[in-house]
Amino acid sequence: MVHDPAAWSPTSLDEAYELLAERGSEATIIAGGTDLMVALNSRSLDAGEFIDIWRLDELRGVSDEGETVRIGSLTTYTQLIKSPLIQQNLPSLVESSRTIGAIQIQNRGTLGGNIVNASPAGDSLPVLAAFDAELEIGSVRGVRRVEFNRFYTGYRKTVMKPDEILLAVRSRKLKPNERSFFLKVGARRAQAISKIVMAVNVSTTGAVINSINIALGSVAPTVMRAVETESLLTNENLDPTNIERARRTISQEIAPITDVRSTEHYRRTVAGNALAKILHRLM
Repeated sequence: MVHDPAAWSPTSLDEAYELLAERGSEATIIAGGTDLMVALNSRSLDAGEFIDIWRLDELRGVSDEGETVRIGSLTTYTQLIKSPLIQQNLPSLVESSRTIGAIQIQNRGTLGGNIVNASPAGDSLPVLAAFDAELEIGSVRGVRRVEFNRFYTGYRKTVMKPDEILLAVRSRKLKPNERSFFLKVGARRAQAISKIVMAVNVSTTGAVINSINIALGSVAPTVMRAVETESLLTNENLDPTNIERARRTISQEIAPITDVRSTEHYRRTVAGNALAKILHRLM
């Protein structure tokens, strides 16, 4: 352990738990640091103590658990992109990982960091929402599981306690009759914060939509599921009339703001057009 009183580097998960139990309310966890260092440089984060978890190899890797895939929180975007398990079972997570920063960021940035950073513009978050992922969270009190779609409580707020650490993400696998889509709209396809980001999982039989999960980022205080639009499309024919209905519905269902990256009107329009584009691809 590094004995600098303002920076600790635990070598085991138990050691990290003990540090968090003692210093959790005062210390900030750092791993890849791709978001944290930006915040420090811009002076938007006031933190005097850090717990560096980068050496906790037990939080890395992708494993097959039968019906689900388990992804350690320190798994990098590069590892996700290269993983055959992710390529086969969560292909939209590979797509989203390719849009996150340059190669250097993909080598260092972690999926867990994207999750706990809690930005509504996080590119991987709609994918996890569309797959109904589950989060594994640990502390000295034990391990608990939280549905991803219940993890965020407000803008940059989560259900995590100060002494807890995100251990892993569990996601179901893509079903045989299901397709997944990922679409990001930004100033550039990659290396830019999204104006909107969308992930869609849809199961069809012929021209009928059996089930559909639609998740979006950058259009509300947190990543969100478009449940009204999902309900509208479920058990309906995939035809131009229903696609137009879905386009209008989702543009009203979201709650975007106007900021330096885009306007509310633009985000509503593009969200509707993005969903229509995905549905037309299915046709």
